[in-house]
Amino acid sequence: MSIPVLLSWSGGKDAAWALHHLQQRDDMHVAALLTTLTEGHERSSMQGVRATVLHAQARAAGLPLLSSWIPQACDNALYLQRMTDTLHQAQQRWPDLKTLAFGDLLLQDIRSWREQQYATLGWKTVFPLFGRDTRALAREMIDGGLRAHLCCVDTQHLDAAFAGRGFDHSLLEALPPGIDACGENGEFHTCVSAGPMFTNALAVTQGETVLRDSRYAYTDFVLQEPA
Repeated sequence: MSIPVLLSWSGGKDAAWALHHLQQRDDMHVAALLTTLTEGHERSSMQGVRATVLHAQARAAGLPLLSSWIPQACDNALYLQRMTDTLHQAQQRWPDLKTLAFGDLLLQDIRSWREQQYATLGWKTVFPLFGRDTRALAREMIDGGLRAHLCCVDTQHLDAAFAGRGFDHSLLEALPPGIDACGENGEFHTCVSAGPMFTNALAVTQGETVLRDSRYAYTDFVLQEPA
């Protein structure tokens, strides 16, 4: 029997590739996507992907998108309170839903935190990509048809000039030594516009790049309106 799964959705490549892997499994299926949005910005809380783009991604995946809204200044307790409310709403809609999936790749401390926190709320957790070699995984994504661009760069680790670049083989070759090929240590985040997990590619336009908190270079990607 196929188990329904709620997939944590950032709009980036790891979540998208986790969706791709889950789409190929027989023992579970993704019932919906779950994203965290920041109030006042209407963007995903770390990546800075616009809500309009997130909803377009969900439509291209043929899945509902549930939103958990948090304030701009949000501590862990409030985050979990808001997430608990959203998960309760999800279970009201899908009573059999008890499993959360994440696109985490390497960081055991983050995985352990998720496992502990959500187990307390009565949820199981799965990590379909965890433990993969990130350089091989990055190449698998690119060769598999995923198209994404760097939408956030941590300038303490990577030059701001990388913001807005396509996530492709030339990018992988240009990354300095010590930078993870998938940005798993927070060096960069991405915005996905196409891939095998979608029925259609998204038409997005690259906007301006701004530096926030004297650290993070955010490149805006705007969904093109139909003519």
